[in-house]
Amino acid sequence: MLVIIRGAGDIATGIALRLWRAHIQVILTDLERPTAIRRTVCFSEAIVHRETEVEGVTARRAQGAEEALGLLSRGIVPVLVDPAGVWIPRLRPDAVVDAILAKRNLGTARTDAPVVIGVGPGFTAGQDCHAVVETMRGHTLGRVYYQGSALPNTGVPGLIGGFAGERVLRAPAAGTFHPLLEIGALVHQGDIAAMVDGVPMACTLDGVLRGILADGTLVHAGMKAGDIDPRCQVEHCYSVSDKALAVGGGVLEALLHLTEALGPEKGRGDRERGGGSHCLKEM
Repeated sequence: MLVIIRGAGDIATGIALRLWRAHIQVILTDLERPTAIRRTVCFSEAIVHRETEVEGVTARRAQGAEEALGLLSRGIVPVLVDPAGVWIPRLRPDAVVDAILAKRNLGTARTDAPVVIGVGPGFTAGQDCHAVVETMRGHTLGRVYYQGSALPNTGVPGLIGGFAGERVLRAPAAGTFHPLLEIGALVHQGDIAAMVDGVPMACTLDGVLRGILADGTLVHAGMKAGDIDPRCQVEHCYSVSDKALAVGGGVLEALLHLTEALGPEKGRGDRERGGGSHCLKEM
């Protein structure tokens, strides 16, 4: 089974790890200049550095579909630059998971694959996808909806260590972002974590800097640019979060449930590719 995951940030990476460890092949896609915050646990870093590793799983940037399939055959997770999803019809995946987390649908359609799963708000199961997985922290985190939508975006992050919105560092101005601290640094309220064209971005509380934008990222005022974990567990910076794993579990459930529900229609891509050996469709 081949699954394309749109997005390669921390939640998408958690999903990819859950599927990969269940022996499901995955290809991730992202922007040419990714805007992930928790970069130490994001497969999107493969786009920037050619290769990265998260929890013992290696991901590597691929230049096209053929190279991506070749990496899969070698046990490496491919990451493609493909914000528009142009490789989806050519690769003919068995499933597409939209984990861009844009809080709205940026172009994913229920016809993209036999199984299409939306992650978080912005999707409606039965309309633009077959299932939606909840991303809001709380009682329903990771729950799968086969009809309807996830909870609406509140704009307020979930509680961690007793803090919610205070955990998020936001760009103080529009311009070019320059971090002064590294992920994993222990910080105190008021410490300067970054500069944006000479304007400082101060830490909002004590904790460990769990994520921060890459140097040179173009930002707008108020854009999410960093993340402080008040629990002060530096090791948490280098493993996927409980949230990412919960969402990944929901995606795995939906994928298996919907694939089984397809019955004789499941594995459209496998039949057309000749029993699971992926090949490219002529465009």
